[in-house]
Amino acid sequence: MAGAYKKLFEPGQIGSVRIKNRIVKMGAQIHTTFWEDGYVQQRYIDYYEALARGGVGLVTCAGTEVGKDILFEGFAVTDDKYIPRLREMVDGIHLWDCPAFLQMVHIGPFTKNPIASTALSREEYPMSVTLPKKVTVAEIKGIVSEFGIQSERAHQAGFDGIELNAGALHFLNSFLSPAWNKRKDEYGGNTENRARIIVEILQELKRRNGRDFPVVCLFNAAEQGLAGGMTIEESQKLAKIFEAAGADAIHPRVEIYTIRKSRRWQQDLGYMMYDNSHFPDVALNPEPPPGITGDAVDAGHHGAGAWVPAAAAMKKVVKIPVIAVGKLNAEIGERILRQGIADFVYINRPLMADHDYPNKIKEGRPEDIAPCTYCCTCLSQFDFYQKYPDVTCRINAMLGKEKTWEIKPAVKKKKVVVVGGGPAGMEAARVSALRGHQVILFEKEMLGGSANVAGIIKGTERENVLSIVDYLKTQIVKAGVDVREGKEATREVLLQIKPDVVIVAAGGKHDDPDIPGIHNKKVLTGQYLHDQLKKYMKLTGAKLMSKLVTKYLPVGKNVVIIGGGIHGCQTAEFLVKRGRKVTIVESGPEIGVGLLTHLIRPWLLDWLEKKDVVMITGAKYEEINDKGLIISINGERQTIVADTILTALPLLPDSSLADSLKSVAPEIYSIGDCKEPAFLSVAITEGSKIARAI
Repeated sequence: MAGAYKKLFEPGQIGSVRIKNRIVKMGAQIHTTFWEDGYVQQRYIDYYEALARGGVGLVTCAGTEVGKDILFEGFAVTDDKYIPRLREMVDGIHLWDCPAFLQMVHIGPFTKNPIASTALSREEYPMSVTLPKKVTVAEIKGIVSEFGIQSERAHQAGFDGIELNAGALHFLNSFLSPAWNKRKDEYGGNTENRARIIVEILQELKRRNGRDFPVVCLFNAAEQGLAGGMTIEESQKLAKIFEAAGADAIHPRVEIYTIRKSRRWQQDLGYMMYDNSHFPDVALNPEPPPGITGDAVDAGHHGAGAWVPAAAAMKKVVKIPVIAVGKLNAEIGERILRQGIADFVYINRPLMADHDYPNKIKEGRPEDIAPCTYCCTCLSQFDFYQKYPDVTCRINAMLGKEKTWEIKPAVKKKKVVVVGGGPAGMEAARVSALRGHQVILFEKEMLGGSANVAGIIKGTERENVLSIVDYLKTQIVKAGVDVREGKEATREVLLQIKPDVVIVAAGGKHDDPDIPGIHNKKVLTGQYLHDQLKKYMKLTGAKLMSKLVTKYLPVGKNVVIIGGGIHGCQTAEFLVKRGRKVTIVESGPEIGVGLLTHLIRPWLLDWLEKKDVVMITGAKYEEINDKGLIISINGERQTIVADTILTALPLLPDSSLADSLKSVAPEIYSIGDCKEPAFLSVAITEGSKIARAI
């Protein structure tokens, strides 16, 4: 397998630093609670050491913020007192023949007292947060100096280099971007002047740390959808300027902006609103927005490799290494390295899903890689509108808990029966077996459970849930689990086995609403669809079924969906893409509850509106008849004509099986949807957690 990735595992060089392979972990944070009063916490040290141990060539540690009045507090380099803990983090990375760079960023417009290159009007400003004030030349000089001072401390802590973040919507980009920078002095007006602050910082970093201390320059190679934003031609000029100023590598990425009126699911802001994303799988889905140009973006693969054209454009004009980014994996990375499009590849979320991703690729064990489905769950703690207690990965329950959740042999080996072969049950079985327990897994239908149905709705290109099912099926067999698929775990069966532990992961039950006429022939309830899909999947398999259902979709042209949460919205997307006219009817006040409200919800709801999906809230479901669904809003009745009515409501807990198994074992636990319906990430985490505790 290593031969298939020959280029990916060739050593490389960024400035004076040797890198053992071409896989680079980018400098994205994983949680805002991994530091306290500016000090790096042990969890972050463990996380970065695990990445280095997993075989990555270079670790770029999450951005430390330069400046005052920061909004997203992170670990600090603002005082010498922070150096010892930073050194511990770097030393952990160095143990594994892996250099460490520190990303440095000034978030400018996001500070408590926002600043930017220019004080734009609300109509000009490409964001929806507080308008920033224009910085003075004296303030610019102070910020340049502060970058230098903090880089010295990073050097003293043992970091091998710096990544200068001049991208996204941050302070430095407000100088580079023609859409932001309207200055008339030496920091605006032409390409060279807009680049001046970056050049001065590069020179300051080199002056304080030596010419051999590498600096990677991250910037927006294109800002698509933003009037007057960065173009590839402009960014090529910038790349050459940065190279001449001493940059040792270039990290180009793309920002995509969409402009819209605020929707009724948001507060009425009274002005045009910009949304931007540098996550290609978010920005280009459900469909690429208008105005995407091929010189910067490959929009044809649901985000995979989308920003590679931007890297290729920079590679044409500079001699220093170019690092490609944008939903990359080993296959795409190897291809672009062989084509000479880039010199290194940034991989982020797949390394969070499986820290050992590089080693498993190199060793020829792709089936052992825990798959990243690019669901953005790992970014949910940065959601501006929701609060999440901890960092979470859909497949890797150990993310952020690398040492505390390390799989260790059980002190006492037990006979464990897991009832239910969905993701929660399979993960519980996998971890239990790896700890040395004797594990039997019962699944009365087919392994994967409801995840198979979710995989059909979501498809395999953008968010491949079926890859999780395949991975867990492989891993439980490798771990030695006795898998009894198609077998039911009755009380009598378990009494014969005499287990020490029973883990019930039997799934929830569908909420089929009690509406007069719910049994009308045009109604397809969640339970009915679930049963039918599972019935046919037993014959075809989930992957083939996901293709067949597109051709033989048993719904009419006009579809009404009862339920406007995550299930209803994703079902609507599925149907719209297959030519159906859709109306979503929700009894609550909001559409899209359950979708990430920063990264997913705005993009999907805006797309649904543009596709003429009618979204009704605050509705009371009165009756279903041969015409369609009758609802009332504030007492006023109306009929929504439909050929097909689907129910897409959240699952309900179902304790019936667990209740029937009471006293069959000394220890009995319920996990997953049968206990409390939640997201797939929660189910897998529960399965992993209970398996570590028994």
